[in-house]
Amino acid sequence: MWWNYQVTHHTEASMSHRNARLTVHGRLLLVQRITAGRPAAHVAAQMGISRTTAHKWLRRYETEGRTGLSDRPSRPHTTPRRTPAEAEQAVCRLRRARRLGPARIAAITGMPASTAHRILVRHRLNRLARLDRPTGQAIRRYERERPGELVHIDVKKLGRIPDGGGRRARGRAACPDRRSRIGFDYVHSAIDDHSRLAYSEVHPDEKAATCAGFLRRAAAFFASAGIAVERVLTDNAWAYRRSRAFKQALADIGARPRFIRAYRPQTNGKVERFNRTLVEEWAYARAYSSSAERTRALEEFLHAYNHHRCHTALGGRPPISRVNNAPGYHT
Repeated sequence: MWWNYQVTHHTEASMSHRNARLTVHGRLLLVQRITAGRPAAHVAAQMGISRTTAHKWLRRYETEGRTGLSDRPSRPHTTPRRTPAEAEQAVCRLRRARRLGPARIAAITGMPASTAHRILVRHRLNRLARLDRPTGQAIRRYERERPGELVHIDVKKLGRIPDGGGRRARGRAACPDRRSRIGFDYVHSAIDDHSRLAYSEVHPDEKAATCAGFLRRAAAFFASAGIAVERVLTDNAWAYRRSRAFKQALADIGARPRFIRAYRPQTNGKVERFNRTLVEEWAYARAYSSSAERTRALEEFLHAYNHHRCHTALGGRPPISRVNNAPGYHT
């Protein structure tokens, strides 16, 4: 099923590659055995490495200490054949101004397409999704330092599903009247900026009282995970910015409000991206027979999202991996 994810515990690897015989701790053990008086050749044979390698780590330890036992980058100190900075700037200008791909940029600048692509990757311009379409400027990503420092809140409106299922479940022939309207469900969502831990509820409206009640329950959910909500980021809807009920809810949980700039939903991008995930992996993941069935499936999806679904911004780990004192994980 779509929610059946497997949890993978990630540990930091200190090897330079997957076939390396020694980690940083193994190199330290090697040095300690040699400095204790044992022959380097005997220690090297026991640890499955050559005598040359053993002397290399011993020499680094004697000159640099424990820091010398860490892996070094393989990048050369100098790259005399690297593309000049002026040429790289020209490639970046063409990308931002005209949204051209590597092949067309290469034709204009006279460089190989592979070189143009590497330049775009180096400047993080290889994906158009990272550019602000109107301005062509790279989108500045940000992330708060600790859980609860900032919580994003937004509402996603979804059409209700008639009992028995809509066109997705029964086909167009069984639902010929497209003019009938049964209203909308409003999915209220809150997501923590640092950990991406998410909480959602389905309601029949997005009025001030509903938003205030959702905020209190979302704060209680985060508190159960050891997260104290400090600031809440929303758009400029009346229910968030003007209503007394929402302001009182903020005061009750001890959080301060923050609002995005007008017509700049990118500022609230984490919850906007979560809304897209909601639609793709829950709301439209399968054909539901009713709105109630879809609502019941939300809790299961949220558990999969928070505890099992890998998140690219978290290095492939689930959001719960960044929550303080979460069993089995370390922040």
